[in-house]
Amino acid sequence: MADQDEEWVYDEASGEWRPASELVTANAVEIRDAAGNLLTDGDSVVLVKDLKVKGAGQTLKQRTVIRSIRLTDNPDEIDCRHDTIKGLVLRTEFVRRR
Repeated sequence: MADQDEEWVYDEASGEWRPASELVTANAVEIRDAAGNLLTDGDSVVLVKDLKVKGAGQTLKQRTVIRSIRLTDNPDEIDCRHDTIKGLVLRTEFVRRR
């Protein structure tokens, strides 16, 4: 029997009321780096190649460490910050989990 305090959400795809915890795990997108490792919020990553940063006039070198990444809705991109570049968005194909 279901817990009375559990939150329920209407799933339009199935037309049923389902526990919120069930939908969160069903809709979760796995974001992976260039080597296939699973990425999570707060991970540190290393660049696998030199990247020219548009608008900054700067190149991030291979093996540069980027700390405290944030995952986005797009499984091919992560948000991050570098010492000299704020609001940096990197493609997951160019990073490897540290």
